[in-house]
Amino acid sequence: MAFNQMGDRRYKMKNVFEQSVGINYQQRKELKGHNSFVLWFTGLSGSGKSTLAESLTKKLYLEKIHCYMLDGDNVRLGINSDLDFSEIGRKENIRRIAEISKLFVDSGEVVLSSFVSPYLEDRENAKQIIGKENFVEVFVNTPLEVCERRDVKGLYKKARSGVILNFTGITDPYEVPQNPEIEINTDNKSIEYCTEILYRLIKEKLYK
Repeated sequence: MAFNQMGDRRYKMKNVFEQSVGINYQQRKELKGHNSFVLWFTGLSGSGKSTLAESLTKKLYLEKIHCYMLDGDNVRLGINSDLDFSEIGRKENIRRIAEISKLFVDSGEVVLSSFVSPYLEDRENAKQIIGKENFVEVFVNTPLEVCERRDVKGLYKKARSGVILNFTGITDPYEVPQNPEIEINTDNKSIEYCTEILYRLIKEKLYK
């Protein structure tokens, strides 16, 4: 017997129960020696999100901070390989990432989530899933012309020629964050400089 997706989900949810393992969030934080939260990097393709997140991940690792980076391409090659780039597909992509990030936070990890995540509503939903107190929005505010000039993956060229549809900044909108906790521009600053600035901004949150 076949179920539609929503009906099937409702059926399954009636038979799913949260499982406690007897070790709580506070105990995991004490074990690792620092707080855990999500740094949610958002910005246009080519803005420097993943490069900056990767650099900060390495910095945190050297500082003995338990951390993990989630990147848009890597996630779509695995758990989200069934999703397209339509608005519906993108919304589900961000929802899943938020749920995964929440699990990492509960385990005591600092999560660096790097995703274009172009829609305000989706980023707000991610914040609600993860928890406002554990969600730090990092807006990598690099101008479109700079991102397009870099075009490190050749995506803008393909979007301009019509090979790629629904491409953020060209044929699909990017809704700028209204009140990001951190805003940074990688245009005229080195990645090393930006990494150090970010680390200083989050250091207090790590240990307070």
